[in-house]
Amino acid sequence: MRHGLSSFNVEHRIQGRDDLSSLTDTGQSQARATGAALRDLTFTAAYTSPLRRAADTTRLLLAEQGQGLVATADDLLLEIDLAPWSGLLRQELRERHPDQERQWRQAPEDLELQRADGHTYQPLQELMAQAQQFRRQLLERHGAAIADDQAPPQTVLVVAHNAILRCLLLALLDLPLTGFRRLRVDNCSLSVLNLSSGGVQVESLNGLAHLGDPLPSKGPGPRMLLVRHGETDWNREGRFQGQIDIPLNATGRSQAEAAGRFLAPVTIHRAYTSCMARPRQTAEAILASHPGVPLTSSTGLVEIGHGLWEGRLEQEIAEGWPQLLADWKRAPQTVQMPEGETLQEVWDRSLATWARIAASLGNDETALVVAHDAVNKTILCGLLGLQPADIWAIKQGNGGVTVIDYPEGAGGRPVVAAMNLTQHLGGVLDRTAAGAL
Repeated sequence: MRHGLSSFNVEHRIQGRDDLSSLTDTGQSQARATGAALRDLTFTAAYTSPLRRAADTTRLLLAEQGQGLVATADDLLLEIDLAPWSGLLRQELRERHPDQERQWRQAPEDLELQRADGHTYQPLQELMAQAQQFRRQLLERHGAAIADDQAPPQTVLVVAHNAILRCLLLALLDLPLTGFRRLRVDNCSLSVLNLSSGGVQVESLNGLAHLGDPLPSKGPGPRMLLVRHGETDWNREGRFQGQIDIPLNATGRSQAEAAGRFLAPVTIHRAYTSCMARPRQTAEAILASHPGVPLTSSTGLVEIGHGLWEGRLEQEIAEGWPQLLADWKRAPQTVQMPEGETLQEVWDRSLATWARIAASLGNDETALVVAHDAVNKTILCGLLGLQPADIWAIKQGNGGVTVIDYPEGAGGRPVVAAMNLTQHLGGVLDRTAAGAL
């Protein structure tokens, strides 16, 4: 999580690595609210940046959380070093260093600054190396639990800053620094990543519901809300449903209604859904709070076609196609479903549909898109710069809400403002069904 609102955040000043700002009263309240939201969790360890705004956030959070844990301060969680800019108002930065400020916004990985001794350095490149070092240290300290899927699970809290957390997310996902601007990390937001012997899975990003705000604030440009349909009986059973038109069950209807209440305060201008029953029913439940919003069905958003696997439990598939199922779990991009689709085919049609919807939106419009697990995962992989091979790195819970912004317009760089928000379904962690697609 990121620290609470600081004095420099309020003043729109560059804070970077200097320890000149402190938590505001709002920031302190945010830290306590986050601690309350985390009371159900037991932490193995906690790590914090030593800078005051992060260390104070961690102290207040852990006191409210009630476990009695003391965090370890770690210099590898220090914020980006922007010493030549430190303390400047953002407007002053634009006026004094317009070329550097533009570089920071457009391609921050190439930004060069000059230290007091005259030497130039690349602050984001240095920060990425720092994030990778913290990643290695984290894996060394907790690697035994990660390597052994049968070992008791460990939960680790990391409290730091905007830029270092974005770099840490990129490092965990093995993504390049060009993805830095594709992520958003708000004050006291919660992100959950699951590390196992199989790799890293992003469960959620930038959740703010514990602070009373359903979604991150919207700036200029179109916004798209990507939702996975509610639960079906086949999700609960772990049965592969694919393009068989299974409706929502009672839990799924409750999840759809909860998503509707969660998104009720949000202005929605248009809505799109897969033409199948389970996403359409989910979309209709959400739109009950948005009368008059048109709902358009699209075949480009239908779930992956599992072919002969559809309607079968995993055990049945293991008996008939053991190697193909193993490949699906290990290297899903290599699998041609028997009489079904490949991930690349789903990737092509889902991302093309998404791009068409985005291109149709005005700068102030928000669109709702309700689809399926594999469809949503391919869309998010594409937006984050991942590949079809990486779909297991993305989690999509039934009724989970994802927020994608286009601050530069629909043709510009997308920003994953939040991903797989499920707090409206109960608790910080995603506890929805982990059944088959």
